[in-house]
Amino acid sequence: MNLKTVGLLGVKELRGLLRDPIMLVLILYAFSLSIWTSANATPEALNNAAISIVDEDQSHLSSRVTASFYAPHFVPPQMITTTVMDSRMDAGLDTFALNIPPDFERDVLSGKSPAIQLNIDATRMSQAFTGGGYIQQIVSSEVSEYVSGHRGETALPVGLALRSRYNPSLDPSWFGAISSVIQSITMLSLVLTGAALIREKEHGTVEHLLVMPVTAAEIMLSKIWSMGSVVLLGSAFALVVVVQSIMAVPVAGSVILFLAGALLMVFAMTALGIYMATVAGSMPQFALLMMLVLLPLQVLSGAITPRESMPEIIQTIMLAAPNTHFIILSQSILFRGAGIETVWPQFVALGAIGSVLFALALRRFRKFLG
Repeated sequence: MNLKTVGLLGVKELRGLLRDPIMLVLILYAFSLSIWTSANATPEALNNAAISIVDEDQSHLSSRVTASFYAPHFVPPQMITTTVMDSRMDAGLDTFALNIPPDFERDVLSGKSPAIQLNIDATRMSQAFTGGGYIQQIVSSEVSEYVSGHRGETALPVGLALRSRYNPSLDPSWFGAISSVIQSITMLSLVLTGAALIREKEHGTVEHLLVMPVTAAEIMLSKIWSMGSVVLLGSAFALVVVVQSIMAVPVAGSVILFLAGALLMVFAMTALGIYMATVAGSMPQFALLMMLVLLPLQVLSGAITPRESMPEIIQTIMLAAPNTHFIILSQSILFRGAGIETVWPQFVALGAIGSVLFALALRRFRKFLG
């Protein structure tokens, strides 16, 4: 193998990438704006929910209940009447509509249990699921405090001391930002190498390579090192500049150790991207094939849901996927500050899986050239 040939072919790939504005925009977006949006998009938390209130009691208690809905969980409540409550919800103006009945305060003080109607737009799943519990807790708290005449806490027989490790403020943006970097590495490693090969096939430059004194291994390695270096540089920029500097998300472990693991991950995923590109006949077919492969890898690898929550057979099967081991080592290093003595099994597994994928892709690529 001629390393100079591999280097020159890799430079050719980089020049081809620079002439592809769509890919350049995708790379810039994946390692910048996408990380910020993923970190700040928290659908599990109630934020600026639209609520309207029908106050048919006009009492001091109903006013307290109305005033208890404030930002950031809710927008300022809209005071409406029963005649427009259904039409506003049909028009999508309100997610929640609270109807306080007449004589509500009098019934509460007399020991009765009056009912308050809460209408929820269940098409807004994320807010409807959590918002109902928020509103029930707010109303119950305000009513109990009004009846008792003071704001007090329920005395529990056992005190629970909470210690939140790795994310003491329970800020979801910490997890979202780093998880987005991990997912971008996986996606772009697959897309860039596959698109580079398909681009050559569509432009007819593969035939030019066949008449040159180069081997299939040299062509594959040139695509792997060129596209892999782009992904590694982008991930380093995203982690150091976007995550640590701009978003002020702390990284507990060594960035160098994480990038070493990312190098093995890029090697495995670029080999998989070349294999998929030899199967697909065009870029649209490659995009469809990538959806069938990438989505299960992302969902079942532990990036979204912990592996321990999945069926045992899924956990066993996903040990053959490079994503699983990369997620484990990334979270261990970046979240918990683990060293090589902790994550070396994942490094070994990534190296082994990458070698197998490279051998399969090389075999398929030789048939593709032949």
